[in-house]
Amino acid sequence: MITVMTMDIMKTVSKSKLKSKLLEFLRFVESEGEELIVTDRGKPVVKISKYGNSLSTEQLFGQMRGKVKYFEDLTTPTTEEWGEL
Repeated sequence: MITVMTMDIMKTVSKSKLKSKLLEFLRFVESEGEELIVTDRGKPVVKISKYGNSLSTEQLFGQMRGKVKYFEDLTTPTTEEWGEL
């Protein structure tokens, strides 16, 4: 069983304690899904979090489907509008 210092919601551990019990802390992050902040002399230096799969395009933008309106052809060059560079 590992003990993790808590500051509000964040869990923190010193670099020296992390070094001695790395596997235990990694298992904690994996099982609990919580982030762990590693500190050096009391200052946060590294954040360890559980790896998550990226959201699909549908998950990210699905709520916008049918709500976006295009007023012009998006493939038309805009050089006239912006001028030549």
